Amino acid sequence: MKRGGMAVLAVGIMALAGGLLPAAAMARTYTIVIDKMTFGPVPARLRVGDTILWVNRDLFRHTATAKDHSFDIDLKPNKSGKLVLKRAGAIAFSCRFHPGMNGVLTVAK
Repeated sequence: MKRGGMAVLAVGIMALAGGLLPAAAMARTYTIVIDKMTFGPVPARLRVGDTILWVNRDLFRHTATAKDHSFDIDLKPNKSGKLVLKRAGAIAFSCRFHPGMNGVLTVAK
């Protein structure tokens, strides 16, 4: 490869490293722990493409079920499940077995 081509390649790599990567490459994983019949804190700054890892540390079976039916994660005791956030907005959720357990995911684009 000629010197000019190497310079263009180096500039392209630096541009990607400098924040021009697609949003999917910057997706993060967050954990919500279920314990003592309650959902743990809901992470702030959720974005489309992020993953929620739901962890059930309780003695009972629980679900993380969206009120709009967009997801339903069934969690036996000491098990976990993943959810990739596909849309922006406020997504209310609860446990199908324990309706007093609820929360809201606030997802940005």
